[in-house]
Amino acid sequence: MTEPTSTGSMAALATGVGLASILPGIQTDAFLGAFAGATLFVVSAKNLPIWKRLVYLAISVVAGYLGGTEVMQRFGVVSTGLAAFICAAVIVTLTLGLIERSRTADMTRLRRGGSDG
Repeated sequence: MTEPTSTGSMAALATGVGLASILPGIQTDAFLGAFAGATLFVVSAKNLPIWKRLVYLAISVVAGYLGGTEVMQRFGVVSTGLAAFICAAVIVTLTLGLIERSRTADMTRLRRGGSDG
C-alpha cells in the first residue's frame, strides 16, 4: 500500500502539470513528454531521498522541455513529446554521472598536465 503523503503529492503534481500545460505559449506535447521522462528518472532513483527526487524532477522537466528541440534537430526525432521525453530522462542521469565522476577524478594529474612523472 502506498503512503498517503506520496499519493497526495503525486496527485497535486499531476494536477499542476495539467494546469501548466494549458498555459498560452506552452507546447503541450513537449511539456508532457518532459514530465514523463522526468518521472521515469524519479521513479528509478529509489536510493535518493524524496526531497532530492522532487528537485531533480523539476530540473529534469525544465531541461527536457528546453532541450527537446535540440534532440529533434540532432537525432531527427519528429515528435516534440518524444524528444522532450528522451531529453528529460537522460539529462539528469548524465549530469549526475558527470558530477560523481568529477568528484572521484584525480585532480593532481590535471595540474601536472596529465604526465605520469
